[in-house]
Amino acid sequence: MNVLAVTILVSSCLAGIFVVCFAAEARRSRRSSFERDSLLPLETGKQPATKRP
Repeated sequence: MNVLAVTILVSSCLAGIFVVCFAAEARRSRRSSFERDSLLPLETGKQPATKRP
């Protein structure tokens, strides 16, 4: 197989993976925001454990 054909095939596969991941991330970011995502661990309602002297 020609080296150029393999290079083009691999490049096309990587570009396709990038496009799919980019579209999935764009769709996911519409449903949430960075501020909401940063606060998600705090939604559990549990208080942090404190040490008693």
